[in-house]
Amino acid sequence: MDDERTAGAADGRTSGGPQDADGCGPEEGGPCDELLADCRLRAATDLLAHTWDPVVLAGLRPGPRRRRDLLAAIGGISDKALTETLRRLVANGLIARHRRPAAPPHVAYGLTPLGASLVDGPMRALAAWTLAHGDALLAAQEAAAGG
Repeated sequence: MDDERTAGAADGRTSGGPQDADGCGPEEGGPCDELLADCRLRAATDLLAHTWDPVVLAGLRPGPRRRRDLLAAIGGISDKALTETLRRLVANGLIARHRRPAAPPHVAYGLTPLGASLVDGPMRALAAWTLAHGDALLAAQEAAAGG
């Protein structure tokens, strides 16, 4: 029996395998099952499922930006896609729309504390993983496509 199994038995966990830092292992009825049973996990993964969401969030990390500045900074995103992305991110509470009265109106978008926690936490970890393993990932995809 390995140390993780022994530790699990000692503290009441009855897993037959190793646990990760969150206590999610292969056993049924654990924290992972709770996440799968409700919509929190789906809601969180949906944030990264939309192509432009992480890109726009990263574009707002330095600070609030006007729409046209985001378009220029991101490049390759259509006006329609940016509009949809901004609306979705505002609706999810990840960014805030700030309007200052001026002529013409001045609207800027910035990260909320919730959005900043996503950018500085999971997105930063994903970026580090991508830098470390991106070449291997692309090579595997090319091999699978027969190229």
